[in-house]
Amino acid sequence: MSSRIVDTPDVASAGHTGLVVLDGIGLGVVDVVRLAEGTARPVPGTDAMKRVTESWDAARQIAATGRVYGRSTGVGANRNEDVPTEAAAEHGLRLLRSHAGAIGEELPAREVRAMLAVRANQLLAGGAGLRPTVITALCEALESGAHPVVNEFGSVGTGDIAALAQAGLALAGEHPWRGPGAPKAQQLDNNDALAFISSNALTLGQAALALDELRALVQATQVVAALSLLAVDGSHEAYAAPVHAARPHRGSSEVARRMRALIGAADRPTPPLGRIQDPYGFRCVPQIHGPALDAADALEEVLRIEINAAAENPLISAEDMAAYHHGGFYQAQLALALDHFRLALTQVARLSTSRLSTLNEPGFTRLRPFLANEEAAASGVMILEYAAGAALGDLRAFSAPASLGHAVLSRGVEEQASFASLAARQTLRACRAYRLVVGCELVAAVRALRQRGLRPEPDLPVGHALELAESALSEDQTDRPLTEDVTAAAAMLDRFTDIWRGSGA
Repeated sequence: MSSRIVDTPDVASAGHTGLVVLDGIGLGVVDVVRLAEGTARPVPGTDAMKRVTESWDAARQIAATGRVYGRSTGVGANRNEDVPTEAAAEHGLRLLRSHAGAIGEELPAREVRAMLAVRANQLLAGGAGLRPTVITALCEALESGAHPVVNEFGSVGTGDIAALAQAGLALAGEHPWRGPGAPKAQQLDNNDALAFISSNALTLGQAALALDELRALVQATQVVAALSLLAVDGSHEAYAAPVHAARPHRGSSEVARRMRALIGAADRPTPPLGRIQDPYGFRCVPQIHGPALDAADALEEVLRIEINAAAENPLISAEDMAAYHHGGFYQAQLALALDHFRLALTQVARLSTSRLSTLNEPGFTRLRPFLANEEAAASGVMILEYAAGAALGDLRAFSAPASLGHAVLSRGVEEQASFASLAARQTLRACRAYRLVVGCELVAAVRALRQRGLRPEPDLPVGHALELAESALSEDQTDRPLTEDVTAAAAMLDRFTDIWRGSGA
């Protein structure tokens, strides 16, 4: 997590809870989320703004004395067409107008705000050669709550040029804003247009939002798994310290350590007197949850680099007085990291449905099938397996690797695409399905514990989790619709994340 947020009472009184310094160097995923949600106020770093001014001055000099892609030439397959000096000022606006063609649904405010936060910070890295007042305008919008209208489709992972062109036109006063406090119109020209849209800021912002939510949900899922373990008298052996010292994958070892802390297990637990070993849903929690935590960390590292990168093409180097043409905008690393993360998530969710099935088995719970009450042929929570399986189906579909996509564009000049943009959208869409799968398990686990009269020690993290869940879930165990129960359980997972994190001391 970032350490760059500073609490300030005057900001908090205005609806914010802190400051986030944008300096093109140290912005983190959590910072992006707070800016997107409007709980923090952005402040451009002084040194970073000096870099932006130097880069802007250098870019204008370079473009005035030589051929620079997108400034004194066309773009894409038009890269060899020169822009006459007398048409240069209008060239920038024409570029924004022609590229502001994103289609599909209008994106939610938080996704657009995440894009603005990322783009402002990237510009402060000092490689774009764009006028400094644009950054000031972006920060004003983030503080006021205004955001431009942006549509969802327009990128194939080589730059979010359509979405950013819409934002650029909004900055120029030619495209609508939503919310109060839109910044005053900027005078954008050929030295600003491509410099602004040459970025994957929307994809990065969406990826940051998805990572923040899903990593927290994976952590919460382990708390749910601990409740299910108690409900079936599960063995602690699978989490023993010697097991993971012998196979020391970082994520798996951490999950095992957390499980011991959650349930109060010893580092070397006594073998159970009953069954020899549990089903995979309990025995393999470290081996399946661990890779998901590792994948989250790997994705965060990619995002940390990209959010603070000067990846514009061309890259303006004030030190060299040069414009470097390159392919730094290509998001293969991000696409692969997102694909990896979703595949790991799907394994975790699938394990949750395995535990749900075990909770329905009398041989493990010593209760009636499907945790039914005493009514003849009662169905209990039978339907939850079907509902969880359906949500898991969506999650499985969202986990298809977006990086397998391919596109040849702009008359064959751009003959490859990462589809990181699709990977980010799919990862965001996975949030709801994943949450519902685990919500189904939580409903069943709490019912099983209630029916068995099992209560963990209240001072254990898992004891606190059960107390929270029982306060939100009905005690009525008659056959009835369980939709509201699952909805409440899914919402409860955010509080379970806090329990997981508190167990790490």
